[in-house]
Amino acid sequence: MNIGYVCTNFNNSSVTAHAVKTLLSNTRHNYFVVAVDNKSDPAEIAALSPLVALGPNVEIIRLPENIGYFAGLNVGIRHLRTTHPEIEWMIVGNNDLQFPPDFGDRLEQLEPQLRQYAVVSPDIVTGDGEHQNPHVIESISRAREISYDLYYSNYFVGILLQTFAMRFRSISDRRDEQQWQHARTIYQGHGSCYLLGPRFFNQFTELWAPTFLMSEEYFLSKQLSDVGQKVYYEPAIQVLHLWHASLAKLPSRRRWELAREAHREYRKYVKIFG
Repeated sequence: MNIGYVCTNFNNSSVTAHAVKTLLSNTRHNYFVVAVDNKSDPAEIAALSPLVALGPNVEIIRLPENIGYFAGLNVGIRHLRTTHPEIEWMIVGNNDLQFPPDFGDRLEQLEPQLRQYAVVSPDIVTGDGEHQNPHVIESISRAREISYDLYYSNYFVGILLQTFAMRFRSISDRRDEQQWQHARTIYQGHGSCYLLGPRFFNQFTELWAPTFLMSEEYFLSKQLSDVGQKVYYEPAIQVLHLWHASLAKLPSRRRWELAREAHREYRKYVKIFG
């Protein structure tokens, strides 16, 4: 198979190198990799440069400014679509992923049935064994939507709610991820990794990217629903997610501010009442 992989890099080049190396260990398939650097520090850019020695189909695109997550992925998607039109399946997502040795083989085995879906969301497992998919199976409750508004109303209120949620996870956690063993169409897949298939590229040229960072799960689900499509969750395809490595260099307050901006954009489309 001809498989693309596009990720963004921001000041964690060793993480990106690890993801690419694990993907290239799937030697039975042809991989075309683009790491899009979102204006990392000079030392990190230098550390990223050896990546191209991993293979002739590994490339780095260095951006003059940090344009964000989905927007950065779109740069790599457009590049691969132009230079390698033979690619039918494209992995897009974080750089803090680890691919199992049979990742490409699993995709090849399931490919005939997965072609009917524009986007496939794999089983994403954290280092401590938690499954992050299916992220949202059907919908988000009104009570949880209200809690989101409270969280983004004030930074310190957000800290209190986050502390409560972490302490009382039996109350705050959704149960969707507990159904990780069952393949199905879902409302939202976790934003750290997606597989874009031929049907996606028959409909679109890139991901809808109205925000800098956060809420990508919703915007992709809306992009698909507008053309009558849904994300498909497939547990037989799995990746390891080195949880939060891609956000480790962002200050917590700045991370909250970026999420608040994304939430405001999200609220333009999803209303709690009405």
